[in-house]
Amino acid sequence: MSPTITEVAVHDIRFPTSERLDGSDAMHPDPDYSAAYVVLRTDAPDGLEGHGFCFTIGRGNEVAAAAIRALRPHVEGRAVDSVVGDLGGFHRRLTRDSQLRWLGPDKGVTHMAAGALTNAVWDLAAKQAGLPVWEFLAAMPPEQIVDLVDFRYVTDALDREQALDILRAAVPGRAARVAELKASGYPAYTTSPGWLGYSDEKLVKLAQQAVADGFGQIKLKIGADLADDVRRMRLAREAVGPGIRIAVDANQRWDVSDALGWMSALAPYDPYWIEEPTSPDDILAHAAVRAGQPVKVATGEHVANRVVFKQLLQAGAVDFVQIDAARVAGVNENIAILLLAARFGVPVCPHAGGVGLCELVQHLAMFDYAAVSGSLDGRVIEYVDHLHEHFTDPVVIEGGRYRAPTAPGFSARMRPESLAAHRYPDGPVWRARSATAKEAN
Repeated sequence: MSPTITEVAVHDIRFPTSERLDGSDAMHPDPDYSAAYVVLRTDAPDGLEGHGFCFTIGRGNEVAAAAIRALRPHVEGRAVDSVVGDLGGFHRRLTRDSQLRWLGPDKGVTHMAAGALTNAVWDLAAKQAGLPVWEFLAAMPPEQIVDLVDFRYVTDALDREQALDILRAAVPGRAARVAELKASGYPAYTTSPGWLGYSDEKLVKLAQQAVADGFGQIKLKIGADLADDVRRMRLAREAVGPGIRIAVDANQRWDVSDALGWMSALAPYDPYWIEEPTSPDDILAHAAVRAGQPVKVATGEHVANRVVFKQLLQAGAVDFVQIDAARVAGVNENIAILLLAARFGVPVCPHAGGVGLCELVQHLAMFDYAAVSGSLDGRVIEYVDHLHEHFTDPVVIEGGRYRAPTAPGFSARMRPESLAAHRYPDGPVWRARSATAKEAN
């Protein structure tokens, strides 16, 4: 008999990253990187579990955790084989819950919660198969991959037959690309030098270190003060030289006119892209920014679903698609977005950082190269050197490239001691922080 999913355990896990301004940007100056973290426990004799999460930056993490709990009836008590044997159907049941979808639909906290559970099921399925998620996916035939996708609302841009054509075209070189990934990894860029709260000295030191570590691209957060950004961009360009790409990220700070003026001022320092120049929901504004200044446009980490990505691509509003492993409804919806990007010939450069986002999204990017786009041209995965020590299968960067994961699963499992220490609000890290705050007052 198939084992059963006996429990959906949900944890509110937070890290006090605001203390050192790690992750700080123009819209989010004091993030505490957090995860609404879920464990699918089973009665399998070998202790099989699935791990997943959605990422937040502190307050509100409890809301995400509550949304995951609201979806428990779709998971608890289900036979493992009935879930992993129908990963597309399971995903659609979560996202099409007739009452919970009213809170979206297909966006917001309930959609992210569906993503956390979907990703946990993929972790469980890949562990059962004895493969990392990226390789588990890359071994599937095209017909099985398209069965994972919810094509509702996107068939005017991508239908099942067009998706099959993309996947079938990638089959001939698939094994060679898998072997290449295992041998050489996937190119990365780093945001670690560029947090807005860092001093000029720290920016320069970390930018130079990034080049020494083999990265061909770094990224700076911008958008709070134009004069500061011009100075920081000049310092970064002087630190890394002309041959290193410098992307910039406004984190949704601007209206269109601000974006055009800001990027014109930074253009002499050759920014590679401007990321999230305006509201992530505003397709026409992104198109206007792309048309009105010389720097390429990237967005996606806050894009709610495949439908908005479809429109960004249809409108010619982006040069780079930035998927996020924990913003949309998990692996299945990200496969739809990868296929849409391939259909429009736009490279995918995933968003990462946070807590655990690097661990997850490397799998999606590697699957894209192996089985969807078949290309590394213009493609890099973001890397941020924070909090990896809390995972049992952390990312490994060598020479500015992600090394391909080899452990079965989705690299999502946090260390038990990290879960215990950072549980909010009663874990020892947060009890100590609360006591310090009371003493200060």
